[in-house]
Amino acid sequence: MFESVVPLPILIGAAVVDSINPCAIGVLIFLLAYLTKSAKKRHKMLLHGLAYILAVFLTYLLAGLLLLPLIGSLGQLSTTAYIVLGILVMLAGLLEIKDYFWYGKGPSLALIPGASQRIKFYASHISDSFVSAFTLGIFVALVELPCTGAVYLAVLSMMSLSGTSFGNISWLIIYNLIFVTPLIIILLFFVQGVSASAIEAWRKKHRKLMRLIIGVMLLLLGGWMLAYTLL
Repeated sequence: MFESVVPLPILIGAAVVDSINPCAIGVLIFLLAYLTKSAKKRHKMLLHGLAYILAVFLTYLLAGLLLLPLIGSLGQLSTTAYIVLGILVMLAGLLEIKDYFWYGKGPSLALIPGASQRIKFYASHISDSFVSAFTLGIFVALVELPCTGAVYLAVLSMMSLSGTSFGNISWLIIYNLIFVTPLIIILLFFVQGVSASAIEAWRKKHRKLMRLIIGVMLLLLGGWMLAYTLL
C-alpha cells in the first residue's frame, strides 16, 4: 500500500536538506520583521506566522500532487524526459555548490525576478486579517520555486516512476511537513523574543554552507535518477 520508488530514509534526508534552503528561511525572516511592527502582540505574531507557514505547506503539497502525474506522463512518453530532468537537477546542484565558493557571482538559483519587491510590498501591507498572511504564503511558495524546487523536482521525478499511489501521496505529506519544520522553529524562537535581525544574521552566516549541502544532495539525487533510468 505504501509502495514508492523513493525509500523513506532518502525522502527524509532530501526533505531535511531542502528545508534549510536560505531562500525559504529568508522570506520568513522578512515577514517576521514586519510582524514586529504590525502585530505587536505575541499571539498575533504566532498566528500570522502559522497562517503563512500553513499556506506554504499546502501550496507545495498541491504543487507536488499536480506535478507528480504530469512528470509521470512525460516519462511514459519517453525515458529521455527522466534523463533530461536528472541532468537539470545535477546542473542545479552545481549552481548551488558554486555559491559556496563564489556567492552571488554568476547565475544562481533565486526567486523569480522582481519577486523580492512584490514580497516586500505585500508583507508591509499585512493587516490584522490572517487571510493576508495566508495569501502571502501562497504567493511566496510559488515565486520561490526556482530557488527551492530543485530537490522537490528530483524527489517527484523518482516518485512518478511508481505513479500517483497512496504511498507517494503519504510521502509528499511527510516531505512537506519536514520542509516547513525549520520555519516553525524559527517562528517559535521569534515569538520567544529572538529578534528577526539576529535570525537573519544567523542565516547570512550559514547560507553558503546551506547551499553546499543542498548542492551535494542535488548531485546525488540527479545521479540516482540517471542511474535508475539508464541501468
